[in-house]
Amino acid sequence: MPSDKSLVTALQTLWDIPLPGPENLWSSHEFVALKKLLTERYHGGKSIFGLETSIGNALRALGLPCINLHLLNQPKPDMDKVAAALTHEFERTITRRRYLCPLDMADEVPSFRFGNTQIGRFSAAELEVLFDAPRLERCYPGIRLDSQSLSLFNWMVVEEDISVRDESGNRQFSWLDFPFGKDQGEIVPHRGRFPAVVERALFFLLLAPWEEWAEMTEVDWRCFRLPWIYTVDDDLCAFPSSPPLPERLSWEPYFRQVDHDEWEESEHPISLRTWATAEDMQRTLGAKWTQLEAARIQASELFSTPVEHFLVRAFLSEGIDEVMAHLIMIEAAFGAEADHKRRLRRTGDNHDQSATRRVAARLSAAIDDPGAAKDYLDLYDMRCTYVHGRPEDRVISTQQRVLARRLAREAANALVGLAQSLESRETVLLDLLNRGVENLPPKSGACS
Repeated sequence: MPSDKSLVTALQTLWDIPLPGPENLWSSHEFVALKKLLTERYHGGKSIFGLETSIGNALRALGLPCINLHLLNQPKPDMDKVAAALTHEFERTITRRRYLCPLDMADEVPSFRFGNTQIGRFSAAELEVLFDAPRLERCYPGIRLDSQSLSLFNWMVVEEDISVRDESGNRQFSWLDFPFGKDQGEIVPHRGRFPAVVERALFFLLLAPWEEWAEMTEVDWRCFRLPWIYTVDDDLCAFPSSPPLPERLSWEPYFRQVDHDEWEESEHPISLRTWATAEDMQRTLGAKWTQLEAARIQASELFSTPVEHFLVRAFLSEGIDEVMAHLIMIEAAFGAEADHKRRLRRTGDNHDQSATRRVAARLSAAIDDPGAAKDYLDLYDMRCTYVHGRPEDRVISTQQRVLARRLAREAANALVGLAQSLESRETVLLDLLNRGVENLPPKSGACS
């Protein structure tokens, strides 16, 4: 590819600015000349809002000396390559976004890939590549990525492509994003805490029987936590977030005997012990990804309700909110509007059962466990205790908490299997009801 002489010349004048550089780079004639060239080439001569910031971010990431005074020993770059990189930023239509998710307190996790996601433990050198450490060093002179400490943890790395707007060079803001005349207090139902691709990957992981693998469910059935994510955008016009601190993850004191009466004190990551090996996890999850992707590609109606949202929400919640989210997930999976409105029921649905009992019946049929109907109804009755404020001095036991998780997990797995067929949701739910109604216990309880 032939070099862009005019752009190379404009960049060279910037790189040749005597150090320490101007007080206001944006006002310097070297910067103004580069901005004018880019404006004429990509924006029809019209300067857009935020263009200076975008160019400045790109120049910093590319190593412009006068704004990287802490890195004066860096070798001088090939200006043709710098020009090509800047040209690429202004001409590209897609950027790559990477989400680095620490699996805090995870014990033994296999290294494997599924879709756009990779899970495993990475070396310090590998993490420096994933975090783009050289760019972070240019943008945050006083903070260094502690890749050595972070390499002691397991990670989930999710990537996705992001479409870039026409106003290249302003990737972080557009007036089109500003909600003029929009209700600023509105709530978007089922919006996740993390980006959608991260929550989809997390949903897949939650299909595994973590509550069965956990050695001490009274401590936590999860076997790992996801306290935060770090986003890396390969768009040089965007300014990266500061490097994450290892202190934001879970550590405990560690003592190692180095001599007869001498001990060495340090810290190492806390882990939630599991019975399962990495091979167990990979074997359990290996076949699920293909089925889950098939369900999504077919846009199965069985996942038209917020099943994924509430299973992930339960994982990210604490206390009673966790249990409530698991029960709501089951209702989202196997409940229907017709359960509350008889006139909407299909021909052949002659079951005189409440909405809650109909969900219980479908659940028991879906997971092929007759006892699940009573288990769900017992949990639902417990839910009513807290929602309706009955004067009962009750707590949610570990057994109940884990049971709610197990039923929700088995329900989600059942949906993945059922979604392989192309039948409508109404047809599937009616079939499950017909097969599961015989599993229902006698009516009892205020919520039944």
